[in-house]
Amino acid sequence: MKIRNLTRLLMVGLAVVMLAAAAHDAHAEKVTELSQLEGKVFAVPAGTVADSLVLSMFPNATFLYYDSALDACLAVRSGEADAAAYDEPILRNIAAGNTGLVVLPDLITVDDYGFAVQLGREDMKLGIDGVVSEMKKSGKYDEMMDRWFPKEGAPQEMPDIVLTGDKGVLKFGTAAVTEPFSFLDENQRVVGFDVELAMLIAEEFGMQLEIINMEFGEMIPALKEGRVDMIGACITITQERALEVLFSEPHYTGGIAALVRE
Repeated sequence: MKIRNLTRLLMVGLAVVMLAAAAHDAHAEKVTELSQLEGKVFAVPAGTVADSLVLSMFPNATFLYYDSALDACLAVRSGEADAAAYDEPILRNIAAGNTGLVVLPDLITVDDYGFAVQLGREDMKLGIDGVVSEMKKSGKYDEMMDRWFPKEGAPQEMPDIVLTGDKGVLKFGTAAVTEPFSFLDENQRVVGFDVELAMLIAEEFGMQLEIINMEFGEMIPALKEGRVDMIGACITITQERALEVLFSEPHYTGGIAALVRE
C-alpha cells in the first residue's frame, strides 16, 4: 500500500514539474531585439573571435563553445543557449535551412567582406573591383545573391562556368567551411558565392582557375608566401589584416549577428 502511494506521489510530482516546464516555455520571452540578450547565454564556434565581439556589447554574457556554427545554432534551437553569435551571412544561411530559427535584424558589429591579394598587386585588386562593379550594374550580382542567400532552403547549385582563357592559372585559396561563401557540395566540389565570383574574375583575366582548399587561418600566410594569388571565404576586411594583404573593395556587408529561436 505504501509503495502504491509513493508511486502515485512520484507521478504527481513528475506531472507538476512537466507542467511547470511547459508553462515556462509557453511564457518564455520572445526575443526580437538585441537589447533583450543582455546577460544571456551565447553559443559560438570555438576558435573564433565571436565571443570577444559579443562582450563588446554584452559584458555580462556567458558562452558555450561548439565545433561549428551549425552546432551552435542547433544548441539554440534545443534550448541549450539563448542565442548564437557569428557572421551574419552564415547564420542567415543556417536559419534558411533549419526551421524555428531567425537572425535578428540588428548587428552586434558591422563588417565588410572581400577578396585579398598580395601587397603591391594593385593591378589585380583593380581588376577584382571592376568585375564586382560591373556585375552590380548589370544585375548579375543580385542574381548571385538570390542563388546563394535564399530566404528559405539551401543555396542553389553552382552554375557551369567554362573557362577558356590562356593567360595562365589564377590560384585561389579558400576555406570550404564558410557556407554559402565557400563549401563542399554533395559531390565534394568546392562551391559558393566567393567561388563563383572567383571564377568570373578568372574569366575576366583570361585565366584558368585553380581552387586550393585550406584551413581558414592558413589563407593569409599562403597568400603572403605566394602559394596562392588570391583568397576569399567570408574574409572580414580589418585594419590589422590590411597591413599584411591588399583587400578588394567590399563585395558583401554583414557582421556579427545573433540567431535566436523564432
